[in-house]
Amino acid sequence: MTTVASAPSAAGTVRVPYADLIRFTTEVFTAHRLPPERARAAAEALCYGDAAGMDSHGLANLGRLYLPLLAEGRADPLAEPEVVADRGAAVLVDAGGALGLWQAGAAMELAAERAERHGIGLVSVRRATHFGCAGHHAARVTGRGMIGLLASNCGRQRIARPPGGAVALLGTNPWSVAAPAGELPPYVLDMSTTAVPTGRVRAAERAGRPIPEGWLAGPDGRPVTDPGAFDRGEAHLLWLGSGSGGEFKGFGLGLMVEVLAALLPGAGLGPEPAALDGDGRPSGRDDDIGIFALAIAPATLRDAEQVALDARTLFGTVLDCPPSVGSSGPVAYPGWHEARRTAESHRDGVPLAAPLLSELEVIAEQFGIRPVAGAEAGR
Repeated sequence: MTTVASAPSAAGTVRVPYADLIRFTTEVFTAHRLPPERARAAAEALCYGDAAGMDSHGLANLGRLYLPLLAEGRADPLAEPEVVADRGAAVLVDAGGALGLWQAGAAMELAAERAERHGIGLVSVRRATHFGCAGHHAARVTGRGMIGLLASNCGRQRIARPPGGAVALLGTNPWSVAAPAGELPPYVLDMSTTAVPTGRVRAAERAGRPIPEGWLAGPDGRPVTDPGAFDRGEAHLLWLGSGSGGEFKGFGLGLMVEVLAALLPGAGLGPEPAALDGDGRPSGRDDDIGIFALAIAPATLRDAEQVALDARTLFGTVLDCPPSVGSSGPVAYPGWHEARRTAESHRDGVPLAAPLLSELEVIAEQFGIRPVAGAEAGR
């Protein structure tokens, strides 16, 4: 593993040792009174975004999202989630405002424990907070030979309008499915039900680059390519599959997540009467988020070795598919590229933009923490 940060690249990024990034982020969370084990879990969940190439859900959100949640008391670092109902294979948990970066992983682990006993484990969570990359948490159970499903609504934060609607009713409502693939990297589908998550829009704004048509639309329905228009309230987020009537697919999936993650545990609902007073722009706050964590143990139904062989056949065949003429790379499945990038980041360092390193250095100084290696490159 790299021991010192590499020099900035032409693209303005610096590779920072993974272990030092985890050390720094853990110390930031412990400075905010998270117990050490929870702080470490939260750090791993947050740094996964940068390591896997999903920097819109990485450390850029440390100072913009998670530290304000803790500072404002909207996330409780010392919350002790309470089991409200326990039916063996199904558990209802009140997170009490716990930091979602570790709470989502804890929910998946509990679901896996119940799946070992019952073949399936469902943990339904209310009063949670933002948990970062859904795929990081869902994939936790693949090492046990299990299939993981994780979904989350956005509490009462409303970002996207229903097709043909004039006010926002739902959040981005992400969900993930993860499955072991033998000795191959796990299959990990991690997606929002909107065209993109808001983090990607804001990442483009920070980078000063336009966004493709199909992400945002203005009040007249015309495409908007200026990412800053979203936070200025001049454009709204579109659904996955928007165009030619396909937006009902994304919207339908968003409602599916709302049912599984919010209606089931009794978490904050996006579509409730108060939403109808909106003016079309995002409204509400993402407090009282609901989480749906499901683990399935195939080995309770048939031979575990045969399941693993079949998984290797399934995903191996995808990788063996010949690329089409003019294809830019090999055929792969969701999770394959992320696994490759994560391995590179652990070996060579995590690529961080120089401006982000400057932000992390300010946080380090503010809380009396040793800066992450290479922070001086962000000056």
